[in-house]
Amino acid sequence: MTIRQPQSGHPVLTDSERQRCEIWTRVMGYHRPVSSFNTGKKGEFAERIYFKETCKPC
Repeated sequence: MTIRQPQSGHPVLTDSERQRCEIWTRVMGYHRPVSSFNTGKKGEFAERIYFKETCKPC
C-alpha cells in the first residue's frame, strides 16, 4: 500500500484503499444502521435538519 503525503500532512488514500463508513442513527429509542432503512425512512433521514442548542446564562 502506498500512502502519499500532501502538503497538509494528512495521508491521501486511493479509492481502492478506502472503506465504506456505516452511519447509525437513533430511531424510536434505539440505534439502527441507516443502510437497513426502507426507501421512505432513508428519505426522511436525508431531510432531517440538525441544530445546535445554546445555553442561556442564568
